[in-house]
Formats: sequence, C-alpha cells, structure tokens
Amino acid sequence: MPPQPDHPVPPTSGIPQPGLVAATFTVLRRRRGALAGATVRIVGLSGLAGLLVTTAIFALAWPVFTRMRNQRIWYHQVEDPYLHDPTDLVLVALGTLPLFLLLLGTGGAALQAVCSRAVVEESAQAATTARKNRSGDPVPGRLRPVLAVYALRGLIVWPLPLLVAFVADRLTGYHLDTPEPLERGSWPHTLVETSPAVAVFVAVLLRLAPAAAAAGLGPRAAVRRSWSLTWTRAGAPRVLALALPLAALTAGVFRLVVQFALPLRPLVRSLVEQATGNFFAAYYAGVLAPVIVGVLVTAAVTLPVTCTAFAVLHDRLRVPRTTPRSAGDAADPTTRHACSPPGPRPE
Repeated sequence: MPPQPDHPVPPTSGIPQPGLVAATFTVLRRRRGALAGATVRIVGLSGLAGLLVTTAIFALAWPVFTRMRNQRIWYHQVEDPYLHDPTDLVLVALGTLPLFLLLLGTGGAALQAVCSRAVVEESAQAATTARKNRSGDPVPGRLRPVLAVYALRGLIVWPLPLLVAFVADRLTGYHLDTPEPLERGSWPHTLVETSPAVAVFVAVLLRLAPAAAAAGLGPRAAVRRSWSLTWTRAGAPRVLALALPLAALTAGVFRLVVQFALPLRPLVRSLVEQATGNFFAAYYAGVLAPVIVGVLVTAAVTLPVTCTAFAVLHDRLRVPRTTPRSAGDAADPTTRHACSPPGPRPE
C-alpha cells in the first residue's frame, strides 16, 4: 500500500509572522469600526462620569472655597496680602482620588477587553478558540477579570511609593527652614529617589496581565502569566521595547493636547465665576479644564493602540509554549500507548 501523506498540522509558532507593529496596525485597520465605536462609547461615558464626579467634589469642597473667599475679603479690608492655603483642597483631592482611579481603570479595562477580543478574532487560532468557548471555557474579552487584574496590579505596584511618600513627609514635613526635603546621601533620600523607578519596573513586568485576563484567565493566574512571560530573555526586551515608546507617545500626546486646550482655562474660569461668584472655585475649575480634555483625548488616541499592541505581544509570547511537542505531551495517554512498541512496561 503506498504511503499516505501526513495531514497538515495547524500552524503554531513555526510559520513566519508579521512584525509586532504590523500585526497591531493590521488589527486596528481591519477592526477599525468596532474599535472606534467602542472607544467613543467608553471614553464618552468615562468623560461624563468624570465630569459628574468632579462636580460632586467641587460641591463637597464648597465650604473650603467659601472660606477662602471670606478670608480674601477680610485681608483686602485690612490691606494685607492674602496667600491661600490649599492644604484642605489637597486632602479632599486625595480622598476622592480612588474614585478617579476606579473610573480610569474601568475604562482601560473595557478597552483592553475589546482590543483583546479583536486580536483573538484575527488570530490564526480563532477556530480553536471558538471551539473552546463552546465547550464552556472562559470567553475572551470579559470585563470583570480585566478590571480585577487592574486592581490587583495596582495593589502590587503602588504600596511602595505611597509608603515612601508617607515616610518622607513624616521625616521632613513642610518646614521652610529645611534646605532640602531630605539630606542627599541618606537612605531616606535614596529610597525616595528609587521608589518610582521600582514601581515603574514592577508595572512593566505586569503589563501583560490585563491582556492575559482578557484571554480568559483569572486575576492571579493573569499576573503569574505576565510575570513568567516577561521575566525571560525574549520577553523582557520585547515588553520594554513596546512599553517605552508607547509611554513616550502617551506623554507627548497628553502634553500637546493640554497645550492646545490652554485657551479653555480663562473661558471656564470666567463662566464659573459668573455663575457662582467664587473666584477660587472658578480658578481651580479653569486649571482642571485643559487637564481633563488632555486625559480624554489622550485616552481616545493612545489606549486602543496600547491595548491592541500588548494583546498582540501577549499572544506572540504565549504561542511558542504551544508547540507540537507540547501538544503531543498533552495528548490522550491511550494514543501514546497505542503508538508505543509492544513489550513489558517499566514499573
């Protein structure tokens, strides 16, 4: 009987793949309708929610603004200069900061889920993924695990810088007679200088965790996968080579948009002052207006690219683990036993 040809094996990592940038922009181009619609909805709803939260914060801090206005009037009557103390406003801002972080995290998680779903649909293993989903496995692109992994990653990354800032404030405070916040060469000064770098380093190591969670993993499993994929010779350079340009792009777009939005500052300030009669509330509203516009525009421009690129990179780093040898090892044991030569088996 003539030999039968082998059936072709579904491609895993042996076929040539386009570059990461090319693959990212391919997904963005082919799925531009779905991604653009999701971006507009998510950024628009996040902006509306952020505006409502900001309005609520201004209402909560209104007694502080009123006290500032009364003190300014009194100092003007006694002909003394008035320098307002923003400490109370800083406390209010710090107390409400978790709300904005939750809002930003929810929007980022939603976009990551949409972009990861687009990458899965464009992947060569889409048919296999669809069969797994029909069999009851987690559906790629769900929001809840992605949001949970954002919260878990924040709990891992930010405690060290916050603890360092608290210790530095306890050691120095706001003393005008202190020549420097901390003495150079001391361990507190070194810790303050290096803690943001350590936080950024850990955040980069865990940057693939949202994409892993969007692929169907739980929060802890996604963090472990991000760590294992990044902490390798092949993973670390590729994650850094992707994270650094995207971070520079995000910072550049934010800076550019804020500069273009600066004319909103006097406009918002005059409108709020005419509506409320409080100069300080109008002043801080004018300060925040270009920043809010910068955050929304930057998110709409850079987040789809960033989330798609990291989803593609996660898929690329994960694919080499699924090799024909691994698939053979994971096959049914009866198949391996049927192919094994006859004879006594070792105990």
